[in-house]
Amino acid sequence: MIQIKKQILLSVIPGMMIFSTCSDSPKLNSPENETTYHQVDGLLAPTKFEVDPFWPKRLPNNWVLGEVAGVATDANDHVWILQRPGSLDEREIGAFQSPRAAECCAPAPSVIEFDPDGNVLQAWGNPDTTQQWITGEHGIFVDEDSNVWIAGDPDQVVLKFSNTGKLLLQLGEYDQTNGSNDTTLLGGPADIALDKQANEVYIADGYLNRRVIVFDATSGNYKRHWGAYGNRPHDDELPAYQPGEEPLNSFRIPVHAVRISVDNLVYLADRVNNRIQVFNKDGSFVREAFVAIETLGVGAVWDIELSPDPNQTNMYIADGMNMKVWILDRSSLKVIGSFGHGGRNAGQFGWVHSLAMDSKGNLYTTEVRPGKRIQKFRPVVNK
Repeated sequence: MIQIKKQILLSVIPGMMIFSTCSDSPKLNSPENETTYHQVDGLLAPTKFEVDPFWPKRLPNNWVLGEVAGVATDANDHVWILQRPGSLDEREIGAFQSPRAAECCAPAPSVIEFDPDGNVLQAWGNPDTTQQWITGEHGIFVDEDSNVWIAGDPDQVVLKFSNTGKLLLQLGEYDQTNGSNDTTLLGGPADIALDKQANEVYIADGYLNRRVIVFDATSGNYKRHWGAYGNRPHDDELPAYQPGEEPLNSFRIPVHAVRISVDNLVYLADRVNNRIQVFNKDGSFVREAFVAIETLGVGAVWDIELSPDPNQTNMYIADGMNMKVWILDRSSLKVIGSFGHGGRNAGQFGWVHSLAMDSKGNLYTTEVRPGKRIQKFRPVVNK
């Protein structure tokens, strides 16, 4: 583990770009459209955001990020990311070559913790670890006890760590899989959510399997699993997705994200089917909704986050294929807005892969290709 005690800060002039729902392009802030933070602690369901182009601060140790696959926030509003050092090419890490090829840069560790201001607090994982490590970092979740859960989808494991990087539990076996109804092995786990009250961990399993699977969060004992509509999953060949066809009675690969709401509903991201399915915790089907149903390719529903107000009024969907974030009313699952557009400027997106919101309504997004970055969007209201 690397702890960061000091950091050189860049001197910058504050700036921002405003994003309203149902807008495909950012608006520059202007006197006639002034905005401010909406700082009602924990009582937010924002639909309008501004990008903070200077968050996070410059990384220490000459580090550079690879593809940033996962993001989570904890009880202290610290922001955790899971990124892929192995996705960096030789040009990006010239200082890491032997012999040294350039002044910049070196790969950052896989797991990085930031404070709310964007300062690095600690980092651990590949390449700074002696323990076995995953080769394909994917999802991250930080539970109420500050344990850090990470998913390695090509490695077939989910790992539970202390917040300083001590391994506490392994679910699945490295490089072993056995289909969507095995109760021990995983198949491309993508994301994690924890039910604190029941002490159960839910895994979107994922890139090879077509299910959600639940284990005891301490012992790792198997509890239950299910597929689309709460049915027993299968691994049969599926036809290609076609807009307008009858909804498929199976998840497609990948089952990409899982979230649990305050009213005990389980939300699954069925990415390529462009849909969200909702379940009770016992696996019984509740309802489904579709987003951007004309989307082909790698699909529209990549990640799910819920607003931090007491009723979790809004839902936020990362859509890497359309390079934007959708905003849904959680009670109706109807789209009420969106923001973002493809591009490489601050506030624009490449493959926006994951998102997380803190208790003040700040939304953090990560990109794999081509962005390799994390961005912060602050909630705003008109003065």
